[in-house]
Amino acid sequence: MSDRKTVLRYFHILNRLRKSPASFREIDAYLSQQSEWQDENFNVSKRQFTRIRNDMKSIFEIDIDYDSSRDVYFINKETESDITQRRLEALDTFQALKMGHNTLPIIHFEKRQPQGTENMFGLIHAIKNTLRITFTYQKFWEDNATQRLVDPYALKEFKNRWYLLAKDEKDEKIKTFGLDRLSNLQLTSSKFASPDAFSMESYFQNCFGIITPNQGQPENVILSFSQSQGKYIKTMPLHESQKVLLDTKNEIRIQLKVHLTYDFLLEILSHGAAVKVISPEKLVNQITGSYKTALNQYK
Repeated sequence: MSDRKTVLRYFHILNRLRKSPASFREIDAYLSQQSEWQDENFNVSKRQFTRIRNDMKSIFEIDIDYDSSRDVYFINKETESDITQRRLEALDTFQALKMGHNTLPIIHFEKRQPQGTENMFGLIHAIKNTLRITFTYQKFWEDNATQRLVDPYALKEFKNRWYLLAKDEKDEKIKTFGLDRLSNLQLTSSKFASPDAFSMESYFQNCFGIITPNQGQPENVILSFSQSQGKYIKTMPLHESQKVLLDTKNEIRIQLKVHLTYDFLLEILSHGAAVKVISPEKLVNQITGSYKTALNQYK
């Protein structure tokens, strides 16, 4: 059996179980349907399915459990991680694009520059093995690129861009570097001491985006959204601390606990008239000041 066919079979089984729990007969019927559509044979015996369940756990880190009372198989959501979800989303996209060139008229891609993901494998290897790295870095606001020697700690995604979190050997400060502005990556043989006290989750806990303040405490922010925009905000929370305080036909009000960074200010401004800052007062002043400056450009 070809590797391609095996991967497709796993993909179809996962797709069926992601919809709802299913008996082996229902899974088999789904595989028959996919076999007909793709002119393949994806069907398996019950014994083969047992082996496939073990493979799923090994390859995708997904547990397919069995409920004997209902005679159904299901994906154990408690064992799914964010990485698992991303793997499945990437596989969905990959399989859709594999359907051939005739998909080009019906799939419209966002026009954007490369994200620097070609360096991700090397960066992950360096992080896991605590290897110092060097690279050339070009800031948006500077004409000349600089050479950096850093201790890489972690990778972070924000708004369809990937960033490297690392300690810059030049000044011993932890900084974020956009992968799309990073080139000439080299892994050195020099190892660094992994900071035991450092936690990526704690570092960004009260931050929106990739900017972390050097001082100050996070603020309790209350925002009022229009009902239509509020529905979007409820399904795509601005921050993990988000709580819904009010949900009526006219308004959805939320509370966040975040640092008032430039990233966060831009996010509020991006919602325009659909949002009103209730508190804190300093954020109200920042937003109104930004709008006044913008209006002055049109006088």
